Amino acid sequence: MCAKYYYRYCPEGTESRYGLLFFHKNGPFLPLTDYYHDCIGRNDKSTANSYLNNLILFFNWLDEYSNYQGERVRWDNNPEVIRVAVEDYLMNEMYCKVREKDTFRFVNKTNKSIKTVSRFLSALKSFYKSLIRLKKYKYSNPMIDSYAILNEHRNKGVRKDKLRMPSEAGTEEPSSTRRLTDSYFKLINDEWQPEIIGDKFLPFDIAKPLNRKKIAK
Repeated sequence: MCAKYYYRYCPEGTESRYGLLFFHKNGPFLPLTDYYHDCIGRNDKSTANSYLNNLILFFNWLDEYSNYQGERVRWDNNPEVIRVAVEDYLMNEMYCKVREKDTFRFVNKTNKSIKTVSRFLSALKSFYKSLIRLKKYKYSNPMIDSYAILNEHRNKGVRKDKLRMPSEAGTEEPSSTRRLTDSYFKLINDEWQPEIIGDKFLPFDIAKPLNRKKIAK
């Protein structure tokens, strides 16, 4: 893949508000330049650099391989187009499985998946959040599930001192202290996931060492 996006550090002695400049096909590319300096003011340098490395790979892929209705996808397209491109990138370049669920997508890593899937999703979400704040992107953040935010606001509208029915009544949704991520692409197997083991002899195998200890006594 040809690297069309790249960066250069500002030469010493040159007056510029940017310490690092991004280029696209040898011309200045301000979206990534502005993002980097906004990001580095809110994160440590290693995080900012890691995010940028992931974004450069994605932007180069957009120029070379992305396709939406016969056209290359641009970073400033509307959220629907960006999401289609991200889904294609996750499946074809990062070897993930993507599954539709309600208003968002579940992302499953496979044994071929690149280790930086989580960092890529965080980087892209951070990029659009920053560009919206800087008034460089005119749409809502394509990496955020807007319906999740609406549901959260609805829950906040419930009166705090409202008495709940006992759980046995089954008339109310169970309360939970764990807040679900508002991300449109939810990586669900980045942590250990419990699985049901279909082995009817497992309890007996577990009990064997205990029985031996009883006999020994």
